[in-house]
Amino acid sequence: MANNLISVLQLGTIDYSSGLRLQEKLVALRKDGRIGDALLLLEHTPVITLGRNAKSANVLASPDTLVQRGVEVFECNRGGDVTFHGPGQLVAYPIFDLRGVHSENASRKTLGAVDYVRRLEEVLIRTCADFGIPAKRIPGLTGVWTDHPSLSSSAGSRDLLFSEAKIAALGVHISRGVTSHGLALNVNTDLSFFDLIVPCGITSKPVTSMQKELSRTIPMQEVAHALSRNFGSVFHSQTLWLDSLDALLGNSLGVPMRPPQNLRQLHGEDESFQV
Repeated sequence: MANNLISVLQLGTIDYSSGLRLQEKLVALRKDGRIGDALLLLEHTPVITLGRNAKSANVLASPDTLVQRGVEVFECNRGGDVTFHGPGQLVAYPIFDLRGVHSENASRKTLGAVDYVRRLEEVLIRTCADFGIPAKRIPGLTGVWTDHPSLSSSAGSRDLLFSEAKIAALGVHISRGVTSHGLALNVNTDLSFFDLIVPCGITSKPVTSMQKELSRTIPMQEVAHALSRNFGSVFHSQTLWLDSLDALLGNSLGVPMRPPQNLRQLHGEDESFQV
């Protein structure tokens, strides 16, 4: 039974710096217990982001080319290497206090960072499945992948081969148990933007989108609702869609403002995970 509440706020299309500033403010409020868990859903204007493990060589385009394509470049404190965000891609930023999320691992009471990332992958796998796209994890890599079919000729015969294509990327930051950054699902994304970079530093596997896999444009709102529904299911929580940031802050709606009193304190440095 769901005993937590995730407030969902859809922001439309915003630039990356505005998204960073909003996350920073909400993380501070979540650490202080002044808001409950929140899920931001949005699209970004074209931007290349470099995580803590990023290699500058994985940005292939010249500065002039980036200007011509209207692509900004930002460094950030999430885990992972280089990735792209842009229109047609659904970005989700969970601002969760993991101290309030029950772990299914018998060795710990609250959710750890690795298990958190695995849950984000599960949200994406279920969302892709809702639209008839088989998706999966790949051992040793972070993110969600789908089998992308291709025809190959061998010894006079034509065989249908499958190579994994990345449909969603993850990169998170955790500070004092509170999460930021999150995931990016390619819905109707212009995949030519990924030619400007080595996505996540991986050269051997292509990038794909829901649109490419299904050969049709996918209504973004349908994907947003499926994603939020799967967040609720995977994190054993109820989801409540809000109309405004004021509603999230509790000015017009009775959103739980404080975490339970018996939460275990998390100690140690901030954590970042890719990709």
